[in-house]
Amino acid sequence: MSLEELIPSNHLWSHFYSILIRTTLVASTLLVALSFPFFGLVMSLMGSLLTMLVSLIFPCACFLRIIKGNVTRFQRSLCVLIITIGMVSAVSGTYTSLCEIIQQLL
Repeated sequence: MSLEELIPSNHLWSHFYSILIRTTLVASTLLVALSFPFFGLVMSLMGSLLTMLVSLIFPCACFLRIIKGNVTRFQRSLCVLIITIGMVSAVSGTYTSLCEIIQQLL
């Protein structure tokens, strides 16, 4: 989008340039994915770690941090449970992905 914003919208070929930029980005991503034999495993590693952080751990941690004194015991225990589940999932997913990557390298 930032590359497309550089093109003036009243330019005659602006639609063609947008299509060309998007096609180039998709083709370059495809080339990178085909160049690395374990690209999917690296994406799995990043996904297992980052998804759990962003979707489970950070929201609960931020909630507990922002509403420090006004958190009920039930809310606190539920947040701690969700954070624990997120951490266990992140560690197990990361461990599994690392094992698969190491197995592919050997």
